[in-house]
Amino acid sequence: MTQEKVKVLIIGSGPAGYTAAIYASRAGLNPVLVTGGEPGGQLTTTNDVENYPGYPEGVNGPQMMMDFQKQAERFGTDVRYGMVTSVDFSSYPHKAVVDEKHEITAEAVIISTGASAKYLGLESEKKYANKGVSACAVCDGFFYKGKPVALVGGGDTAAEEATYLANICPKVYMIVRRDELRASKIMQERVMNTPNIEVLWNTETEEVLGDGEAVTGVRVFNNKTGEKKDLEIDGFFVAIGHKPNTDIFKEYLDMDETGYLKVVPGTSKTKIEGVFVTGDAADKVYRQAVTAAGMGCMGALDAERFLQAKEFETA
Repeated sequence: MTQEKVKVLIIGSGPAGYTAAIYASRAGLNPVLVTGGEPGGQLTTTNDVENYPGYPEGVNGPQMMMDFQKQAERFGTDVRYGMVTSVDFSSYPHKAVVDEKHEITAEAVIISTGASAKYLGLESEKKYANKGVSACAVCDGFFYKGKPVALVGGGDTAAEEATYLANICPKVYMIVRRDELRASKIMQERVMNTPNIEVLWNTETEEVLGDGEAVTGVRVFNNKTGEKKDLEIDGFFVAIGHKPNTDIFKEYLDMDETGYLKVVPGTSKTKIEGVFVTGDAADKVYRQAVTAAGMGCMGALDAERFLQAKEFETA
């Protein structure tokens, strides 16, 4: 296995990773960024980004991530395509293995591995991804203003997104597979008190319908009676949760029951010195490109200060 030593290793390449890279490289820390299996992260599956400051006309998600990458590289970030397959945070400096064949020893590690939205797993859902199917109502709801939509899920996120959509869409079908919502009492009340949300209890999705170009409806069935019906909609939102891409850190870092990494509140610091977490790997509340970028900035500044303190100790 080949080996090398670096000052700062950034794992992941979404808005958090690239922003961390911009700050770290401008600070003269010569970061190495390993992109991960999906370079650019979740934004590469988003056609139109209209809510990120600085792009008045909106921007294509993959193009935006290319812009971020170019900016990071302009200041000297070494961007490498590959996957960190394991880490060892048991001793300092820290180690990470890329593609199971190259070991990097780093004085500071910034984790920006993000999260992946959970989907139902239907072929039709994949077919109409970015053509009416979305896992983020806050990101994409605007495109369905004035149009009927459906949303799958029964937790707090689903309830929140349904009420958000109800403000801009004339009709929101909420597809819930049980006979009750898992959402908190207050969120349940909001859903029930919103007249243009229709909750379909004991209901599951059989197929997303479309004309080949865009979503035109969804076929659902009642899991008690077996009765099927087609709903005419333009947007289909999936709100059944996200899975943070954090499995390789389980042995070393604290995480909640769903896998989000825990940080010292108000910082990007973990319980292990020299390891920092940014973006959706730690954030289960906001999950926006702009908040991930802000956390990337925090991670780089925290890493820079940590390394300065280390140098002062050994001086």
